[in-house]
Amino acid sequence: MSASQTSLPKRLLSGVAVAALAMALAACSDEKKEAASATPAETTASTDATTTASTSQAPAAASVAKPATEVAQASTPAAKVELPKSEGSVDMAKLLEPGALPEMALGEANAPVTIVEYMSMTCPHCANFHNDTFDAIKAKYIDSGKVRFIVREFPFDPRAAAAFMLARCAPEGQYFPMVSMLFKQQEQWAAAQNGRDALLQLSKLAGFTQESFEACLTNQKLLDDVNAVMQRGAKEFGVKSTPTFFVNGEHYSGDMSVDVMSALIDSKL
Repeated sequence: MSASQTSLPKRLLSGVAVAALAMALAACSDEKKEAASATPAETTASTDATTTASTSQAPAAASVAKPATEVAQASTPAAKVELPKSEGSVDMAKLLEPGALPEMALGEANAPVTIVEYMSMTCPHCANFHNDTFDAIKAKYIDSGKVRFIVREFPFDPRAAAAFMLARCAPEGQYFPMVSMLFKQQEQWAAAQNGRDALLQLSKLAGFTQESFEACLTNQKLLDDVNAVMQRGAKEFGVKSTPTFFVNGEHYSGDMSVDVMSALIDSKL
């Protein structure tokens, strides 16, 4: 990098990043607007679970209470969860081929269901999934050996790229905790006027120093590799929105509730 070029941390976290972020956040919404950068437009087709429930009411007792069996029959049936619609499929062997960065995965390698998620750290829908759904799915399926869950970077703006870089620079085994912390605090840093300082303060809570923070964000190869993961997802697997999930190779877009993702996983077991 020549002396005339702006430093990487400033390029990642400058005021220009704020403008890019604002457009990326809009693109992550259901309005499906284009992002400001040359990266693919961020759109979402958030899939909300449609539940149906019918209730039947037993006639009022005339003189004696109804037996317990009749009361049970008159109770409300369990709601049925509608599965999200697949947008196609990809070859699993190709999907799981090594990329520019080591895979960040949780769960048994031989689990019957493999989920690959492409996400952006500044996408509110991704934050919703990881804040509201992921922990329950981890406890129910990942920790029990039924699901292997892989996260891949798909940053739509410079701040998302910086956040991914910091997660990659975190101590071994701390990638997922760092991602979780950044998603929980997304509103504090993603739209902050000074994104660099906001990320620095959060990074210090994860054990970074000023020096290690600067070293991470000036690692040009790491930035190139993060972007390479995104480009591969777009070109080879048709990722256009975040979050995007590949469940045993089937392509699904949009945030999912615990009930919807559980039903989807159960359908693959």
